[in-house]
Amino acid sequence: MTVDHELIRAAERVAAGCSRGDEHTVAAAARARDGRIVTAMNVHHFTGGPCAELAVIGAAAAQGAHRLDMIVAVGDGGRGVMSPCGRCRQVLLDYFPSILVIVDMGGVLRAEPVAELLPAAYIWSDHQA
Repeated sequence: MTVDHELIRAAERVAAGCSRGDEHTVAAAARARDGRIVTAMNVHHFTGGPCAELAVIGAAAAQGAHRLDMIVAVGDGGRGVMSPCGRCRQVLLDYFPSILVIVDMGGVLRAEPVAELLPAAYIWSDHQA
């Protein structure tokens, strides 16, 4: 899949401009189905605050962007593209089963379907009444 470099640059700008100590260290950017880009930062807290990917899902919903096609997370301090954690992968799969996630695969950026990043996944909708 084609990597959305505009999305990466948007996340990099947020990570570079909005990081604040240990509280906000990762930015995410998502491309909505209508083409707009939504960004957000993680909220680190000892109780397990939300990752940047989860924050961007909430920000997108608040802006009326309910269908996301691609997402990327970028670390502050020039750490580059970061893969989502397991919890974020599961949430992304549940809310946006066809979303592409930009990941760094040994120095090569790739846009991978979230299902490929979470093999043998628990499918929440399969277990609802």
